[in-house]
Amino acid sequence: MNGISYLYRQKNPTGEAPVFLTNLLLISKMKKTALNAYHHRMGGKMVEFAGFEMPVQFEGVNIEHETVRKALGVFDVSHMGEFRVTGSKAFELVQRLTTNDVAALTDGKIQYSCFPNGKGGIVDDFLVYRFSPENYLLVVNAANIDKDWSWVTANNTHGATVVNESDQTSQLAVQGPLAMEAMQKLTSTPITDMEYYTFKVIEFAGVPNVLLSTTGYTGAGGCEIYFPNQVAGRIYKAVLEAGAPFGIKPIGLAARDTLRLEMGFCLYGNDISETTSPIEAGLGWITKFVEGNDFIDRPLLEQLKANGTARVLKAFEMEKGIPRQHYEICNEAGEIIGEVTSGTMSPMLKKGIGMGYIDKAYSKLGTSVFIKIREKLHPATLVKLPFYKG
Repeated sequence: MNGISYLYRQKNPTGEAPVFLTNLLLISKMKKTALNAYHHRMGGKMVEFAGFEMPVQFEGVNIEHETVRKALGVFDVSHMGEFRVTGSKAFELVQRLTTNDVAALTDGKIQYSCFPNGKGGIVDDFLVYRFSPENYLLVVNAANIDKDWSWVTANNTHGATVVNESDQTSQLAVQGPLAMEAMQKLTSTPITDMEYYTFKVIEFAGVPNVLLSTTGYTGAGGCEIYFPNQVAGRIYKAVLEAGAPFGIKPIGLAARDTLRLEMGFCLYGNDISETTSPIEAGLGWITKFVEGNDFIDRPLLEQLKANGTARVLKAFEMEKGIPRQHYEICNEAGEIIGEVTSGTMSPMLKKGIGMGYIDKAYSKLGTSVFIKIREKLHPATLVKLPFYKG
């Protein structure tokens, strides 16, 4: 019996748990990345996210956000999931599971894609890395690791070899316009001229076989770095030291969210889900109806593309007010025409920005809509993404 459960039973014979014990029990169950102790020492405000104890912020959301936009910052994103797919049937499995056309990939290239769920919705959005025609890495969202793994293995009727490497892998996102210049100090392999959505396996900070990719969910440029948990502390310290002359700072999840929203990038659980199709979510560009790409849900999604959808995901700006998830979107008469899926105060634009599903009749760019905040209608305008254009 652990100390927490013993104290609970001694103090609460009736079974009613006090708040502090409930919090302790929650903390004891949370997973921790290999860099958890560093976040505590650096003053990170820790919260539960996707079952992990993660830093939501260090100095503050706005300053961290601006640091990434103007210089560079480092995120611990080791909570993300990594699935390896190998063997002679690897291509067939990945092509069947994903909406994008894996056949268009070459070695060292990456695709953004999603798993259709067999009902027109989305299991998850993720990245596909091609190492060879028989070796792929799928990088999935932390909150969906177990669900995605079940989906991949249940649909592995091709006989591919699939391995869940999530618990053994750490990942850093070094993002910002100065990120690649700073990280070049840690490797002799040229990386500053790498194209967007490509990767290399290199020696980095003295560690061999590190995967470095020109990806990230901030729109600020930079890279993501994958390595075994055992060398996480060594690489994290090296990244901070190399970035110090450039102004690097540790960045929390809150700024990661505001950064991705300024670019109009979808967040799973907010903007896309099991009940949203990639067509209505504006992800037709990763849904490729090409010859040989017979992915799950192709006929249904082709029909949606041909006939259109009743609602579409659109972006909007406000002059006053801050939109939040689940706020109602209304027309001038106050009739509900949609719902906000993501919203915040843009640290760079200093105005409320958001995305939401809106009835198609009101979806034209420039249309005036209203966001209901505390029973009052606040005007907003539908705009083209990204919100922040640099």
